[in-house]
Amino acid sequence: MQKVVIVGATSAIACEAAKCMAAQGAELFLVGRNPEKLETVAADLQVRGAQRVETFVLDVNDVARHQEMLDAAVAAFGWLDGLLIAHGTLGDQHKCELSVEETLREFQTNALSVIALLTLAANYFEQRGRGCIAVLSSVAGDRGRPSNYVYGAAKGAVSLFLQGLRARLARHGVAVVTIKPGLVDTPMTAHLRKGLLFSSARRVGRGVYRAMQQGRPVVYLPGYWRLVMLIIRLIPERVFQRLSL
Repeated sequence: MQKVVIVGATSAIACEAAKCMAAQGAELFLVGRNPEKLETVAADLQVRGAQRVETFVLDVNDVARHQEMLDAAVAAFGWLDGLLIAHGTLGDQHKCELSVEETLREFQTNALSVIALLTLAANYFEQRGRGCIAVLSSVAGDRGRPSNYVYGAAKGAVSLFLQGLRARLARHGVAVVTIKPGLVDTPMTAHLRKGLLFSSARRVGRGVYRAMQQGRPVVYLPGYWRLVMLIIRLIPERVFQRLSL
């Protein structure tokens, strides 16, 4: 996989995945909203072996510019082999409960902007007849929990959308990879107390790279989260409502 677009390229997990790609001499098209951070990441990836690195400044909620971004990537590289969507926010659940505006803002960033971008990207890769689309969803989307159900609902929507997209594109030779990280030690989770289930961004980023290389349908990172979430999904609703999760 040599020509890859990474949306949310300055996020900790995306950076680690990009380092793996750079080490293999990939050409990377980095997309993010902070131009200074983008240039810093780009310079680092070039040192690490990336054959070519281009940047594109975009607020993902500016849906009207998604096609412009994809067109720019194709114009720069000639064609695309892969797309990694790794942007997102971990909003304040309590603020969302008190504000419709806050809830919709979180849903826009974590779900609707992703779905909008996937709609355009799917058409490109379907026509190309090959490639890999990978998206960072979350284990939070597997079951609604009182501590983060707005975030979880957005990620759940993305996971379900990807499931249908995977079935659509499989016949066209395009892999669609749903990546479900658990708790990861990143700036986004800096306010959370770290426990035994937390993993490093480096470990998860490498897992993202492997998942894209292999084209696996659904990947939990680290792998033990598959068992953790299976247990959580099997808890009866009456019992689940009494738990502090």
